[in-house]
Amino acid sequence: MSKLTLERLPLAGRRVFVRADLNAPVENGTVTDDTRLRAVIPTLRHVLDAGASVVLASHLGRPKGGPDPKYSLRPVAERLAALLERPVPLAPDCVGPDTRAQAQALKAGEVLLLENLRFHPEEEKNDDGFARQLAELADCYVNDAFAAAHRAHASIAAITRHLQPAAAGLLMQRELAALGRILEAPERPLVALLGGAKVSDKVALVEHLIGRVDGLVIGGGMAFTFLRALGHSVGRSLVEPERIETARGALEAARRRGVQLTLPVDVMVADGLESPSGRAVGIRDIPDAQMGLDIGPLTVDKFAGVLKPARTIVWNGPMGVFERPPFAAGTVAVARAVADAPAFSVIGGGDTIAAVNMAGVADRIGYVSTAGGAFLEFLEGRALPGVEALTEAA
Repeated sequence: MSKLTLERLPLAGRRVFVRADLNAPVENGTVTDDTRLRAVIPTLRHVLDAGASVVLASHLGRPKGGPDPKYSLRPVAERLAALLERPVPLAPDCVGPDTRAQAQALKAGEVLLLENLRFHPEEEKNDDGFARQLAELADCYVNDAFAAAHRAHASIAAITRHLQPAAAGLLMQRELAALGRILEAPERPLVALLGGAKVSDKVALVEHLIGRVDGLVIGGGMAFTFLRALGHSVGRSLVEPERIETARGALEAARRRGVQLTLPVDVMVADGLESPSGRAVGIRDIPDAQMGLDIGPLTVDKFAGVLKPARTIVWNGPMGVFERPPFAAGTVAVARAVADAPAFSVIGGGDTIAAVNMAGVADRIGYVSTAGGAFLEFLEGRALPGVEALTEAA
């Protein structure tokens, strides 16, 4: 990659500001899913083993306007201490004289976790003065928060104006390598599998991918807007009327470029989300009073047939309302089809990760990205502030 990486950063005797994404779910003062914490452990161990100390920073949740005990990183500090097998004290704040004194007192091999960055509104405003205060806490900067790299926040972008060198952490490197492999030199055929509720969330992604992929498979709620664009009646299924022309344009662009764009041929319909079961109907037979909540068995077979010859697969978004057991089968079956394909597969987004875990195939996916928004924006071809801000490699 063209940016400075952690392995090339001199570390011994230095205080290293590590921006991580420790935005983990917390219930009753306990971290309930430590996936994101585990993901940053290799970077932390690398820095500590090299004889440096770590000033660790993250956000948690969306506190409004100031400190809120509900969003304290204390539970994260406790779980990190267990994972690292060393103390991880929590600073009283992320800036200020007390925090600065604690950071300056760090010895090699020690870690200090700063309190939630978003307790200060200046963080999300990319405020230069706030960034300068963060920069005073360390000697160099490492960004290992790819999941937040699409945000121009003070601890991600502005801080690098005051704290150099700024390097990519090990997780950031893995994310960029995996996604770069898709966009820059994919083994073909390259198939993109998109789901989720809304076309509007993925308009830019669809338009960008049509120029790069060999096949595009669309399921989930967003498929109904495409089906409506083709003239199908879809009952009470989710449709974005203002996006029908967008969908029609994407279908035409795919046709012109010779990209195979595959849509559902049958769906599971029911009266509503609370229905105890659904039934499969063809897309021409969706009752006016019912809605499609999952792809049907014929569509599962059709999608699996498209994925089978692929050599690179990128997937974001479930095929239906998979969090409801009656409508999970399509997403689970597609997850297994992705795992079974002889392809390098990359998935991203919380729902997609949950789907492969539900299907029991996470260990058979080529790369599971920790990111959601950053994953999509990178695939859209957009520059990510957190990556752009890093020091160029010599």
